[in-house]
Amino acid sequence: MRIADRYQVEGGKERYTLVPETVDDLWHLSHVIEPDDRVAGDTTRRIQRNDDQLRDTGGEREHLWVELGVDDVEFARFANRLRVSGVIEDCSREDQLGLHHTVNVEEHDEIEVEKHWKPDQRERIEEAVEATDNPDVVVATVGEGEAHVHTVEQFGTEERASITGPTGKGDYARPRSELFEELTAVLKRSGADAIILAGPGFTKQDALEHIEENAPAVAEAVTTVNTSSVGDRGVHEVLKRGAVEDVQQQTRIAAESALIDELTERIAEGNKMAYGPAQVAEAAEFGAVEELLVLDSDLRRERAGDGDWSIDADEVIETTEQKGGDMTVFSDEFDPGQQLANLGGIAALLRYRIE
Repeated sequence: MRIADRYQVEGGKERYTLVPETVDDLWHLSHVIEPDDRVAGDTTRRIQRNDDQLRDTGGEREHLWVELGVDDVEFARFANRLRVSGVIEDCSREDQLGLHHTVNVEEHDEIEVEKHWKPDQRERIEEAVEATDNPDVVVATVGEGEAHVHTVEQFGTEERASITGPTGKGDYARPRSELFEELTAVLKRSGADAIILAGPGFTKQDALEHIEENAPAVAEAVTTVNTSSVGDRGVHEVLKRGAVEDVQQQTRIAAESALIDELTERIAEGNKMAYGPAQVAEAAEFGAVEELLVLDSDLRRERAGDGDWSIDADEVIETTEQKGGDMTVFSDEFDPGQQLANLGGIAALLRYRIE
């Protein structure tokens, strides 16, 4: 993310000019932009003809600058775009004022966001700016007869390739070199700055030797990690052990994995934790919250007035910060976020027990 400009406007609001540089940045914006915010940018819109002498063809698209009063925001993950919908409050064509429109924001598009910025939203944008310089990370897990390649994004991990086929003996066995060759080709295409090669036993080491021999430039980016599993479970092990953090500082998912594991352990022990809106709000009032864990989708619903929590989410966040606690907003795109959702979407690691 790049912040091109920022300044104060009337009513205590602040206007940011932002340039999302990655898909991650679009995802961050989807959790920052809220209903009733103002979003402005360049777009195209189909304009109906007003000339009675010309046949109406349904309108022609024109390039416009619009400013929307936001109604809805959608992160279209597989289309690599952010959709911001609302009523046109300002426009380069006055005859379009008051009409509904959707602005599609893609990587490198410049948009302006005007709102009352909450502390965690400012922090999210600042983290996105810092993350721009972090290396792209790929996790390749390799076992006997299979290999999986996942990319590590800030919004979660995503499987990009799954290579299977029995190796060893038998009529349908394939040489291990074929599996390694296909894996090497996938890693070459990924263009990743850092590759974590993980898996059980010696298979990953054999795979690394093949990569070193056939793609030395790729091999230079490889770090190996021992895991007991491959695929999704193997990736979780990699994240839990902090291997991603070694090559990409401040990786959001690794931090979430560690926090949710710590929370799970404390729940099992019945010690220094709270979960669910009521328990967490009480702990915040006591000043007992050391780390507040909040699910992004639930926080967004609460702020929009569509949630079902019996507490004021922003009040809990403010109280936590005033009393020296920290906060992590979890992504609902990744497994730790789903675990947090099962606990009510909000939890806390405490300095001391409150019961």
